[in-house]
Amino acid sequence: MTAPRTASAAPPAPATLPALLAHRAAAHGERTAIVNGERSLGFADWQRRSGALATVLRTAGLATGDRVGLCYGTGGWTEFAVAFLAVLRAGGVAVPFSDRTPPAGVGHLLADCGARFLLHGPAGAPAGVPAGVRTLTEQDPDLPGPVLPELDLDLPDLEPGAPAQILYTSGTTGTPKGVTASHANLAHGCTLDERRRPLRHSAAFLHTFPVGTNAGQTMLVNALNAHARCVAAPQFTPARFLRLIPEHRVGSVFLVPATAIEVLASPALAAAAGSGALDGVRLVGSTAAALPQPVALGLSRAFAGAQIVNYYTSTEAAPAQVTLLFDPARPQSPGRPASLADLRVTDAAGRPVPPGTAGELWLRSPAAPRGYLGERDDETFRGRWTRMGDLGRVDEDGFLHLLDRERDVVKSGAHKVSTLQVEDALHAHPLVADAAAVGVPHPVLGSVVAAFVVPAGELTAAALRTFLLDRLAVHELPATVHFRDALPRNEAGKVLKRELRRALDPDPREAAP
Repeated sequence: MTAPRTASAAPPAPATLPALLAHRAAAHGERTAIVNGERSLGFADWQRRSGALATVLRTAGLATGDRVGLCYGTGGWTEFAVAFLAVLRAGGVAVPFSDRTPPAGVGHLLADCGARFLLHGPAGAPAGVPAGVRTLTEQDPDLPGPVLPELDLDLPDLEPGAPAQILYTSGTTGTPKGVTASHANLAHGCTLDERRRPLRHSAAFLHTFPVGTNAGQTMLVNALNAHARCVAAPQFTPARFLRLIPEHRVGSVFLVPATAIEVLASPALAAAAGSGALDGVRLVGSTAAALPQPVALGLSRAFAGAQIVNYYTSTEAAPAQVTLLFDPARPQSPGRPASLADLRVTDAAGRPVPPGTAGELWLRSPAAPRGYLGERDDETFRGRWTRMGDLGRVDEDGFLHLLDRERDVVKSGAHKVSTLQVEDALHAHPLVADAAAVGVPHPVLGSVVAAFVVPAGELTAAALRTFLLDRLAVHELPATVHFRDALPRNEAGKVLKRELRRALDPDPREAAP
């Protein structure tokens, strides 16, 4: 007789991202982790370069827990990846932000977090760096030349519960807030088991997210953890983005609604679809903001072989997220959650409400929860639960319906109007390239809806309002329509609605009620 086979025990999960990088460098160091234009980064080089830079930081006086700003653009993803892991390996706390951050924003972020160092790309340090913050690049002349294996021998041991990252919110409604995450929070869900690596269905995944956003940080962790290599588009245009798909045999595409809208409007899309260049895509993921229904339907037609997925999360909630599988037969919902265990819909007092009832949305973190830098916020964080600031409901069939951001709901007379519903209706018009809806003051009703529209052809307010009559109730119809060449968005792709409210300039095509 032969002894029965026993399944080998799965290796333990990595406690930190540096531990994951060390494992991957040892397992297959020459494999490419990140491609960014002409630059690429393999796991062994990532380990070597981040270790050398970490040692330089310690030699320069970085103490465990010190904050280090990281300023990089979408063309510097390989350098950013090295810098991020270097800071963590040195025991510091990484504070990433985009090189497009204005000087006042740079000054606020670095002063608010108390940064002692700033790492940046070869283009130079950004304007607005406070006095006393030392700036460095990986190619700094003060750094050692040849990288020696023993350079990183004296790096500190990392505690999983220690702070590892401060990521600032988008600031769409006010001053950005710093959100602190621990090593354990960042590494949650990662694996040392090669058989369980995510995104195994293709050679590469593609994104164009900027540094310093929650979506961008997710892609960095994917680059460390996924089977597929990361292709980070250095500059987004629809045609360039679509060309990267067959060039790198991309099977997963990650977008935000703004870039999805541009891709669908591009003449390059028809050519790419007609040539079969998109046939290998199996997953199209959208994050950062609500995906309008017509845009989700357009993606499902353009990427016919792919599952369209809405990722519902936030900077405060991560790694908590709800994966919403979009169903073209149910376009009124962003999708059915893969699991409802960590999603809660409550009334204002925090009590769960029954299916079909609207309420506040909360997500439960499976890892050590995050928190705002330097402040306690019991309204947002309750144990492992994070209040999302959204209103929604889960219907009897388990589909999530996002009704609106709480702050964006328009209270018009006796009615509450969802700006998301108005935007879905606007996007359904074939001559609307982009659209947003906001509430504006009204002397009688309190507030009414104002629509901001980027037209894709000759379009008048009267024609648009006639189109909307069949899709919206009377109290939901925009009282005014404002045509614009573009909508103001932040780097994460979110519409800056506060700017729209401020900028109601006259336009000859606008119409009053």
